[in-house]
Amino acid sequence: MSEQDTTARTRYRTNASDPFFAYLLGMAISLGLTPILPQEADLRFVLAWAALAGVSVLAWLLGSFDRIGQETLDNLLWGVGFGLLFSVPFLLFFSDTFYRVVRLAFPNANAGMLLAYVLFVMPLAETLFFRGLLQKSAGAWVSTLFAGVWQIVLFLPVMWVDVLRAPAVGVFLAIAFMTMSGLYAYVRQRNSLAAAWICQIVTGFILFFVPLL
Repeated sequence: MSEQDTTARTRYRTNASDPFFAYLLGMAISLGLTPILPQEADLRFVLAWAALAGVSVLAWLLGSFDRIGQETLDNLLWGVGFGLLFSVPFLLFFSDTFYRVVRLAFPNANAGMLLAYVLFVMPLAETLFFRGLLQKSAGAWVSTLFAGVWQIVLFLPVMWVDVLRAPAVGVFLAIAFMTMSGLYAYVRQRNSLAAAWICQIVTGFILFFVPLL
């Protein structure tokens, strides 16, 4: 294969997956399915996260996503540590708020479904897309902003009636989502993609599952 063919193939692979188009697709799914809320909130969640995960996997297959190598234990431990450092104080001071949020955001999910969301579905899809594909091409600040807006659009429509009754809850959630997105982007930049993934798993488990225990 000639050098020109190799360059063309590399360029093709690099442009094969546009993260901004994928983001608009995911947002369109999230917004377009709002009429089915709250009865089919779980279906909406799964389809929206599947759009992000599908594009990310496609980017990996086509070569426009960083190859995942062997991870080091200290990076994984940093991910756990940052997750605990962030989520435990939030839980101690705002446990009642998070309990209320979980009940409103996942109205039809039982404990098993919620655990699957916070341990597997949500961190996998959002880490691959925002901290993997988008942060690589646009940087940590853009990744943080887009991820925070994504979670606001994804969750707040499910509980819009209660947010209108108590706007402070909506403001609190928006700040929390933006802060969490910034944390994951920082851990990705400081340590690794796997560390950011572990960090989101720990944070999601403590803030969105532990309050129900």
